[in-house]
Formats: sequence, C-alpha cells, structure tokens
Amino acid sequence: MKLCVMRCLKVQNAMPIQHPTVSIQRSIQSDIENKLLNGEWPPGHRIPSEVELKAAYGCSRMTVNKVLSELARVGMIERRRRAGSFVTRIQSRSAVLQILDVKAEVLALGHRYRMDLVERVRRRSTKVDAALIALPPGSPVLELTCVHHAGASIFCQERRLINLTAVPAASAEDFAEKTPGGWLIEQVPWTSAEHTIMSKGADRQTADALKLALGSPCLVVERRTWLGNAPVTWVRLAYPAEQHVLVARFTPSQGV
Repeated sequence: MKLCVMRCLKVQNAMPIQHPTVSIQRSIQSDIENKLLNGEWPPGHRIPSEVELKAAYGCSRMTVNKVLSELARVGMIERRRRAGSFVTRIQSRSAVLQILDVKAEVLALGHRYRMDLVERVRRRSTKVDAALIALPPGSPVLELTCVHHAGASIFCQERRLINLTAVPAASAEDFAEKTPGGWLIEQVPWTSAEHTIMSKGADRQTADALKLALGSPCLVVERRTWLGNAPVTWVRLAYPAEQHVLVARFTPSQGV
C-alpha cells in the first residue's frame, strides 16, 4: 500500500502526520475533530474543500472524503451539495418533563463545557421576586446570573433565585466548580416542579450575554421547584432560538 507523504500545508495549523503506523485517515480525522472541539472552527464555519484538505494533509482526495463522511455521520459537520461542508450548529434537545443540568446537556452533545458566573448576590427578596418564587418580601435569597458555553459558542444564559430558607447551604456555595442546577439536583430532594416555555425577544441583558442583537428571538424556559410547600428555586434559561429543541414524551391517560 502506498502511503501519502505530507507536503507544504495550505490550511493554517493543519497537523503533520507524525506516526506512520497510525492510520492517516484517523490522524486527519483527529486533527479536524480537535479544531471543532477547541473552537478553532466554530459552529457554522465553512470547512476547506476536499481539494484544499488533500493538499494540506498530503493525501488522496478519497481519504479526505472518507474523513468528512465519518464526521458527517456522527453529526459534527453537515455536508451541503454544491455548497461544501460546514461545522454543525449546536442544537440541544431537552425533555420538557425532566430537570436536566445545563452542563450535562452540553457534554451529551459532545462539546467542552464552561460556565461564567456573572453575578452572585445574597439579598432580601423584593415584591418583583414574589411573583417569581412566591416568597414574602424580605425573605433571604441568593441571586445568580450565569452564562454557559459549549466549546467556543455561547449555549445559554441562566438567571436564578434560590430560597435560602429552604436551602441554607447555598449561601456558602461559591458555584465555582459546580453549576447551580447541578448542585441543587444533588442537594435538594424537590417534590414538584413547573415548567413554562415561551418565545421572547432578547432584552438588553440577555442580548449582551448571548452576543445577539436586541430583540433577537430566544427560546426561554422558566422552571420553579418546591420541596413540599416551600419554594426552592426559580430559574430562567434563555437560548438562542435556533439552538434548542424541546421534547415531550407521554402516555395516554383517561379523558381528553
């Protein structure tokens, strides 16, 4: 079998094949996967053509075609006839009737996860809060604002209120290592939950957080949880509209 030899690279930062015992196809695929996962080629980025990749990696066009076909098969890229290949845009699918941690959602999509804790304020609840978390004004709450990332892309914005009377341990948690949602799932045996799902234009805070134009469409999921009769948390998750799909699975019940 004739092995391909690396020539002068035309695609920036293409990785030379160092180990001839390793499959050339697998080495090229690993290199491209790294570019996708570390954000060098972000969602929506047009991947160099087969001819350009062939020259960059010094191999046959058939090898390049096999690599791109495999990346398309696993959903990392999409191939469009006559247009080329593009990095797949992130699209999360969440179950409406489940409580999922954002970090788990991102990792399940095969992306690296990172969270920016924008704001963490311990304060007394206001009349505005009362409509969100059903607490008397003056109750101790922890207000959190986070931005969640999937690879190099912004995944969603989180705004959250935690009832410190129901969850006093949250007052000492800095949420540097754990997401608020993941921490609450581990710490609090909630007994009931409510989801409200809506489409909303991004307000200034959300637009800035998600790097969108003011008023851009967002899919917003609001959730309230209770432990018995005591409210535990209220959270609003705002996603760029094209990146999130909600899924509900249910069985027939009596009545219509």
